[in-house]
Amino acid sequence: MQLKNQSRRVSAVRRFIPPLYGSLCYGFFLATFLYAIGFTTNLVVPTSVDVGTMSPPISAVLIDVALLAVFAVQHSLMAREGFKRRWTRIIPKAIERSTYVLFASCALALLFWQWRPLPDLVWALRDPSAQMVAALLAATGWCTVLCSTFLISHAELFGLRQVFTATRDGAAPQLRTPGLYKLVRHPIYLGFVIAFSSTAVMTVGHLLFAIATTGYILMGILFEERDLVRLFGEPYVRYRRDVPMLVPLWKLGRRRSRDKIA
Repeated sequence: MQLKNQSRRVSAVRRFIPPLYGSLCYGFFLATFLYAIGFTTNLVVPTSVDVGTMSPPISAVLIDVALLAVFAVQHSLMAREGFKRRWTRIIPKAIERSTYVLFASCALALLFWQWRPLPDLVWALRDPSAQMVAALLAATGWCTVLCSTFLISHAELFGLRQVFTATRDGAAPQLRTPGLYKLVRHPIYLGFVIAFSSTAVMTVGHLLFAIATTGYILMGILFEERDLVRLFGEPYVRYRRDVPMLVPLWKLGRRRSRDKIA
């Protein structure tokens, strides 16, 4: 009887660990996400894209590019299905997504901590109305990112569903395209591009960050869509054909032009 009770306690503890781990990983992600808003807008946070430890320009560029590369490699490598298959031989499937979120958050935290500003101005908007428009665009970008995660499955995207159900298996995945996903295939990435590039004061460091992250987003989409075609097959091929990648109404405009020519 004592052994049976002990076994039950051990089993209960094991069931408790994944939700706790996933919740902690999500909490860390949420903190880095909020910090990212302050980092790109130079608001509230102690160090940002334009405020922090100064280094000579060449050193600053090399450090910043290295930090961006660390995030890009981690984010892309751990998202690939081949890596996931090998990785889940080491860790339980239930915590694979939470671990991915944890590593991505760590890479971002490292970038925020060690980023070297390059303060030379590229542009500075003096008109208060223009400054307001830039701020509204940045806010729109961040809202687009957050809302888009909830349109699909916020809990699954950040590993919460997996740790609380202790599984990633079940029914075959279905392609869902709610709301913004009917306008563009990657509204989350579109939101990031808008948020990173919308600013009233564009410095060389901010421009480097915006260009590098946008380039990574475009490359990441190529890898992600290859995986999505494998996962969903012909439905995603049709979706990719009918819905633009990042620019809303891009294909609609091209289609109208062809109709006029015809």
